[in-house]
Amino acid sequence: MNSGERECPLERARQALRTVIDPELGYNIVDLGLIYDVGIDDAGMAYVLMTTTTRGCPATSYLQEGARESIAQLPGIADVDVVVTHDPEWSPQMMTPEARRYLGIEEESIR
Repeated sequence: MNSGERECPLERARQALRTVIDPELGYNIVDLGLIYDVGIDDAGMAYVLMTTTTRGCPATSYLQEGARESIAQLPGIADVDVVVTHDPEWSPQMMTPEARRYLGIEEESIR
């Protein structure tokens, strides 16, 4: 399998994850920086390593299930394992510039 074939399913997975909206912030979990890693093995097992904006976030289960369901519906995916971690802890620097603008966070305030 060449690298282009490998990137395609991962890019589809990241696009699927963008459909999951954090209910408190109203923005997708990818651009908020909540997705640390995504992988798909040759058997179609997908792995997602993600975080939440705070420990004890009341939306943790919702976000974890949303991530799982968004990838599970993709062709070729047999199962999805979503793990939540707080190492490293999330910070606004992990957001894309678009997400920071959407939330009104000034670049200077996160340095």
